[in-house]
Amino acid sequence: MTEIVPLTPDLWPALEELLDHGGPAARCWCMAWRIGPGYRRRTAEQNRADLHDVVAAGPPPGVLAFREGVAVGWCQITPRQDVPAIDRQWRLRRVDAVPVWAITCFYVRKGHRRAGVMADLIAGAVDLAREAGAPAVEAYPLDGTVSPSATSTGYATTFSAAGFVEVARRSPERPVMRLLL
Repeated sequence: MTEIVPLTPDLWPALEELLDHGGPAARCWCMAWRIGPGYRRRTAEQNRADLHDVVAAGPPPGVLAFREGVAVGWCQITPRQDVPAIDRQWRLRRVDAVPVWAITCFYVRKGHRRAGVMADLIAGAVDLAREAGAPAVEAYPLDGTVSPSATSTGYATTFSAAGFVEVARRSPERPVMRLLL
């Protein structure tokens, strides 16, 4: 059973432990969509400190998945204006003026992948946005039938299964998907 909870300051150590296992998440700390490609020119510690500040300031910038008391997944979801670098991507530019919340990244711990954690994270992220009064949630996953590349943004099939529908596609591999709340 997976427990999904909003990331609050008291859960910061669980996120640190989850993301500190190396790989892209340990470098980015979900700052790519917040500040753009400049996150690569910064140290992982700077990115970590900035995400910590976001968490400390609140509201929760995402949700954590726990199994048997261990953090096994993370999903960043925020109002789209909190991740301004997304607007710099022509594929992902705004579809309309709806003030959507954006699911921008995931990390699932090795050993828990392909076990439904991402679907659970999507459901928890949608719940967080709904409770905050968001009118809709958007996601920018890869279409695995076009691009088999690994991704921190999820796959279109997982979002379709969660009720999201494609609202735009400006490149073959990356649909813009939305769920009205």
